[in-house]
Amino acid sequence: MSHARSSRVIEDLRDRIAHLEGSVSRKALVLPFGVPEVDERLPGGGLAYGALHEVAGGGAGTVDGAAAALFTAGIAARSKGKVLWCLTRPDLFAPALSQAGLHPDRVIYCEADREEDVLASMEEGLSFGGLAAVVGELVRLPMTASRRLQLAAEKTGTLGLVVRRWRRQTEASDYGQPTASTTRWRISVLPSAALPVAGVGRARWLAELMRVKAGECAEFELGACDAKGRVCSFPLSADGSDSQAWRGSRAG
Repeated sequence: MSHARSSRVIEDLRDRIAHLEGSVSRKALVLPFGVPEVDERLPGGGLAYGALHEVAGGGAGTVDGAAAALFTAGIAARSKGKVLWCLTRPDLFAPALSQAGLHPDRVIYCEADREEDVLASMEEGLSFGGLAAVVGELVRLPMTASRRLQLAAEKTGTLGLVVRRWRRQTEASDYGQPTASTTRWRISVLPSAALPVAGVGRARWLAELMRVKAGECAEFELGACDAKGRVCSFPLSADGSDSQAWRGSRAG
């Protein structure tokens, strides 16, 4: 067999394998945070499209829960296209999402009575293939349900995001149960950055990467999302005071 013919046969086999696996090129795409310390800990340099990701607050309180929602909104804001947000509790504050870069004209809200309906809506949205991201607010995420969401995301290359919300502290233990998610995050509020004048500085978060497939766990001190959904590295200095210099994301 000639070299040219051999090359054509190999290329044909690659095309057939790609067709059978489906969405191979999309699976390889990632959404970077634009913060080197974070992206270097994620396979491919960012959050994988065509995958499911979980985010929860560091505690059962409203403040940490809101931080988790804003962290998720910032991720969705940096994607391109419409975002489906599924929820059971009508307490989502749209102006806050807008301040995190996710403007109302990009969001389609789907309010359901039960978490089972949220899961069904998420699966439908992920299977549709015409959305940038699908977000769902859930207390529990059973393994079987997470697998269905992961498979739906893989087929279309859509970004799947689950915000885990607790009504009571005892429910938070469910976050330790295994799921099919590619990454799992926990977001807690830290003291805000100091200003040279009286006022409220930029909000800061402790972002814990609790699980990542083909990677290692890590934690980061980040400046909260700006008006384009970007976070920045914003650690405390060695003496416990806020660092005057911060390395921000300029991507997107």
